[in-house]
Amino acid sequence: MNFELFISLKHLRTKRGKSLLSLLTIISVVGVAVGVMTLIVVLAVMNGFQNDLRSKILGITSHIMVFKIGNVINDYDKVIEKVESTEGVRAATPFIQTQVMISGYRAVSGAILRGIDPDTVPRVLNLPSIMKSGSLSDLKHGRQPHLGSTPPIILGIELATNLGIGVGGIVNVISPVGRLTPLGQAPKSQKFIVVGLFESGLYNYDNSLAFINLQSAQKFLGLGNVCNGIEVNVKNVYEAPKIASTLRTVLGHGYFCRDWTQMNKNFFAALKLEKTVMFIILTLIILVASFNIISTLIMVVMEKTRDIAILKAMGATNRMIMKIFVLEGIIIGAIGTILGLVGGFTLCSLLKKYKFIQLPADVYTISTLPVKIESLDVILITIATMLISLLATLYPSWQASRLNPSEALRYG
Repeated sequence: MNFELFISLKHLRTKRGKSLLSLLTIISVVGVAVGVMTLIVVLAVMNGFQNDLRSKILGITSHIMVFKIGNVINDYDKVIEKVESTEGVRAATPFIQTQVMISGYRAVSGAILRGIDPDTVPRVLNLPSIMKSGSLSDLKHGRQPHLGSTPPIILGIELATNLGIGVGGIVNVISPVGRLTPLGQAPKSQKFIVVGLFESGLYNYDNSLAFINLQSAQKFLGLGNVCNGIEVNVKNVYEAPKIASTLRTVLGHGYFCRDWTQMNKNFFAALKLEKTVMFIILTLIILVASFNIISTLIMVVMEKTRDIAILKAMGATNRMIMKIFVLEGIIIGAIGTILGLVGGFTLCSLLKKYKFIQLPADVYTISTLPVKIESLDVILITIATMLISLLATLYPSWQASRLNPSEALRYG
């Protein structure tokens, strides 16, 4: 065993020479462990929230949206063929989107009306899994002969609640863009029958979105065989910005793309900033624990003054003495870090498996704490903890190396 390491381990034991660590050492180790465990759990929960929100947002909106100047895409079938042939793209589907007013039995509400293709949209969006009643196939008016001439519509569950409408109810959709009359633009209205309700878990979407068949939207808005844009699903969501840039080149002049990082830039930037701030704040716990390391090493220096003097008299250099106490601090930090990581992983596993912390579903978009441990967070926490532990050893080790052996033996 290395000489400095042997002396460091000896100093960390009790005076009786037992293998148990001294009380001060135990306090220092526990302080570091609690800080590391807290960091692991809090960052894992924040990662879980971020991933849960991302999956919900990307379930109701696509990874990339393709638009054309003028907001009208003709021959969209050919455009979709070009998009789907681009490397990294999984599928694409056309859509029409406009703002409307929807009136129900007891209220009127503003909404975003989206015309979608029920055959291709499941390959791009996660709509089938969020349907609370009915299905996307109900939007295929040709398969619903009992509906007569009334086209079908699917509403967000919050929007339906506000309107006082359920499945089978009739709503009146009013578009501000209608026919041109001698008195100006006249709004256009049409009755739709509710064939389904969806719940994404995000209030803004559940309270404002309504889906109809693409052909019904074209007919209602008088657009003809065109669409407003194309939604794209990619194989790797983190490559969406790169693929969007490629699509702009492939489609040529007049087309532009927006990926999910641009459409939700402020939201995810806020989450990232919050995570960074939490990391900095919680690192202060480890910083406080480092003062325990400093006090422990100073106490060891005071207690082992004669031992240090004897070592110096036997030929130990200042560098060797300093290394002894640096190793003591690193050992305390390493043991605390390992215990904290084990405790953090264990607590995260229990949270993930047993879900014993419940959240009010009417306030949050989830009912339990989501947990996701990222390897980068673990690496950063480990490096930060060991660095703080190393810095905490500098002053006590420097103080120990400056001891004069003759004075220490005379007055020690």
